[in-house]
Amino acid sequence: MDWTFRDDAPIYTQLCEHLTLAIVSGAFAPGERLPAVRELAVDAGVNPNTVQRALSELERDGLVFSQRTAGRFVTEDAERIEQERQRLAEERAKSFLDAMEKLGYNRIQTVMLLEKMRGEEK
Repeated sequence: MDWTFRDDAPIYTQLCEHLTLAIVSGAFAPGERLPAVRELAVDAGVNPNTVQRALSELERDGLVFSQRTAGRFVTEDAERIEQERQRLAEERAKSFLDAMEKLGYNRIQTVMLLEKMRGEEK
């Protein structure tokens, strides 16, 4: 997993973003056991407490759950994963549309541009 971090947000929230994306994209399958906190911390190059905080957030959000002696697992609730996937897609689409608006494109022009680009790919 690519653990590139930005300076504009806390590391634990970026860890949440990375792990959420891995869950909704299927890199971590529903019901799959996540790597241990220390393993994730070493892999990401961060403090284990930071990873623990991120995983606690994901647990509160219902994307992962804990089993006392077995570790943390991705939720098996496909609907919850799909909700999160949809939320991320809408968030990114809104960000894209806002950026295009700053370039002077309205929504219709943006859609036309995307359709033109799609036609060029074929």
